[in-house]
Amino acid sequence: MRPLFIAVLLAPALLLAQQPSQSSSQPQGQLDANEALFTVLAAHDAAGFGADLDSTANSPVRKQVRDLLTARRLDSLADLKRFFADHHLPDPGAELNQYISFALTVEGVPSFRSRLRPEELPPDVRNLEGLNAKIADFYREAGIASLWRQFHTDYERVLFAYHPGVTQALLEVNGYLRNPTSGFRGRRFQVYIDLLAPPNQVQTRSYKDDYFVVVTPSAEPQVDEVRHAYLHYLLDPLALRYYDTLDHLKPLADFANPAPALDDSYKNDFLLLATECVIKAVESRLAHTAKERDALAAQAFSEGFILVPAFAENLALYEKQEQAMSQYYLDLVGQVDLAREDKRLEKVQFAKRAPVKIAKAPPPPAAPVLTGADRLLADAEDLYRQRDLPQARERYLKVLDQTDNKTQHAKAYYGLARIAALQKDPELSEKLFQKTLELEPDTETKSWAYLYLGRLADAAGERDEAEKDYRAILAIDGAPASVREAAQKGLAQPFQR
Repeated sequence: MRPLFIAVLLAPALLLAQQPSQSSSQPQGQLDANEALFTVLAAHDAAGFGADLDSTANSPVRKQVRDLLTARRLDSLADLKRFFADHHLPDPGAELNQYISFALTVEGVPSFRSRLRPEELPPDVRNLEGLNAKIADFYREAGIASLWRQFHTDYERVLFAYHPGVTQALLEVNGYLRNPTSGFRGRRFQVYIDLLAPPNQVQTRSYKDDYFVVVTPSAEPQVDEVRHAYLHYLLDPLALRYYDTLDHLKPLADFANPAPALDDSYKNDFLLLATECVIKAVESRLAHTAKERDALAAQAFSEGFILVPAFAENLALYEKQEQAMSQYYLDLVGQVDLAREDKRLEKVQFAKRAPVKIAKAPPPPAAPVLTGADRLLADAEDLYRQRDLPQARERYLKVLDQTDNKTQHAKAYYGLARIAALQKDPELSEKLFQKTLELEPDTETKSWAYLYLGRLADAAGERDEAEKDYRAILAIDGAPASVREAAQKGLAQPFQR
């Protein structure tokens, strides 16, 4: 893919995105696509284990890749089907999660070796022992490198859609936290866009010094979720560094337990709850108006994030001084008044459920922009339908001059053959339909050419030839249903005008 340069405050190359890397040794941008992830999810889908395969919110690339791989009847895919069946999980989310985790822990293509030591592997990846070699075999046999290049423009389009929003989001965060780099030295924040996963998801992983965000197809770029992940990347290390100071707020934890909308993971882990409260407080302060800031803090508080109001008030003080958050964090959490928060929490009315973010249906894909011979063929077809036969003939002939592509030549001869038929020249028409079949016609053109030949033979009283042409249609895999039906009728009785 062509480079994407995203300048972020005090970190000019923060989101440099380059052509999808072939191995981990090559540089990769912080907003990018990942060939290993593409390979694993393509295999999972083609093997029949993908979730939400029929969702209208999927990227069209997902079905296109699955159909291409299924048609190749790969030996390696049969082996993977058995592996996926043996490791199938009834929860679709957990099923997907383990394979995303696997893809993020490998070195890259074509080796698919793990870049982590066995004891460093996350639990869901440890359960997938033996997958590395199977995926490597699939990658080679399926020609994934070529397939990856084939769809690179689709990924590039989505990357460019994310580019301005993510640029602004990370710029705002770095500016607000007064962060001079993209995080702590030696750590990496990486966003991957993947079009083969179920839609409307943002998944995060943290392995050693790497923090990954995987974004799946959605109607609009999920920039807020990426910003939220980036805040975790920057603020989680501070929560661990100042664990003791956060821990002194733990007496307030019991107030969160009755909150119906709060996930149990927060109720069972106070450090997790406190860190999320810091992040939601920062998000509220990043809102553009005082009304929006107050509304976001109040909403988080009602959902059970009990420390958001306190942290938001302390952030207002942070904004008036000059220290970066990395130095001010101790004051941010250390200045919370337990007695004051006790009184605030005595009056809290928790929401019964968190607001549901409704995913929009994706807009229909834009019609492809036709150029060259494709444009000439489209124009010729329009003129043929309008029965402007001289102009249509002129464009079909131009196709023959403009390209050497045999499939496009076949379409041009097919168009010329139909024009000859309309001009009452059956002999020329038959020759042109035969010429169509001698090239490399697509399935639809091939089927119609045989149908016309069968009808011409019937009109000439050559019944044996007509039946031969009709049977040829029935032998074509994928022939249009209307053409197959016409062929069956032609076999039952001779075609009559």
